Amino acid sequence: MRLNIAMIGTGFIARAHANAFHQAGRFFSLPFELATKVVCGRDPSRLEAFRRQWGWEEGLTDWEAAISRPDIQIVDIAVPNRLHAPIAIRAARAGKIVFCEKPLALTAAEGKAMAEAARGRPTLVWFNYRRSPAVRFAKQLIEEGRLGRIFHFRSYYFNQSGADPTKASTWRYRRSEAGSGAISDLLSHSFDMALYLNSNILELSALAHTFVSGREVDDAVMLMARFANGSLGSFEASRFGIGRRNGMGFEIYGERGSLAFDQEDMNRLRFFDRSDGASLQAARELLVTGPDHPYSANFWKPGHIIGYEHTFIATVADFLLALAEDKPFHPDFDDALRTQELIEAIESSAASGRWQSA
Repeated sequence: MRLNIAMIGTGFIARAHANAFHQAGRFFSLPFELATKVVCGRDPSRLEAFRRQWGWEEGLTDWEAAISRPDIQIVDIAVPNRLHAPIAIRAARAGKIVFCEKPLALTAAEGKAMAEAARGRPTLVWFNYRRSPAVRFAKQLIEEGRLGRIFHFRSYYFNQSGADPTKASTWRYRRSEAGSGAISDLLSHSFDMALYLNSNILELSALAHTFVSGREVDDAVMLMARFANGSLGSFEASRFGIGRRNGMGFEIYGERGSLAFDQEDMNRLRFFDRSDGASLQAARELLVTGPDHPYSANFWKPGHIIGYEHTFIATVADFLLALAEDKPFHPDFDDALRTQELIEAIESSAASGRWQSA
């Protein structure tokens, strides 16, 4: 069966999505054929260049016309945050499958409206780091009880993009288009990872800060959190992590062991097993490329590392396999709405200086 895609957006993240649409069927045996039918953008010359380079059949400047077409089954949203809700709601009401870049929306109210509009429709939110093989393997080890009761979940996400003055005029630094700064751009990924690997967050206490005078959004955020499973959490995210390009990671400490991961070294997972004899107790640096690791049968042979783009490819493939079996896919709009609610709890806590129920 062929599924035609209309993608709105021609920027950096649209390239990652487009590549995944082309590559998913090459690495996975899929029950659907994906067709990159229509790509939408505002600038006609840029749109045409993108269309040619990334193999789209048509280019349109009117996204509403694209998603209303009966020959389109999937609408993929790869545009600034302020446009997520209007496009997703319109697409869902038109009966389309909807993919949306993170964060879900500008506000929790918008996110709730999106989730309600898409109720009963398959949805996908591009929290792609869940599909790093090392992260999936961490999830497997936790579910097997290899860490036992979890005590601490430590998360960080640092890059240095905020220190670049040339980026100050882009949409990510305007509250009306982004919603927030490091909170929505970076910490949304960290929250999704925490919800996936650990448990729900019950309450938090946050501090947000803007280093550049006059900037509309936060540059950095720190917070403490209490999880439903009884563990304690700490989160940091900053666009002023000088020397870090995409330093997203976590450390998890349990009664039987610990795990650590960093996206800048995404093929490795650090694992400590407390059950080892005293003379052998040490952290193991696991190269999670197979054999018998998540996705090792789909990508390259053991020891041949994979990259950022493979997390998007695996996301698409997992969605299509779930769709064929009529099974739920995660993260969907409801999952991302929970992340959006946590973002608002951070902003409330940072403003009041108090603990906030989440």
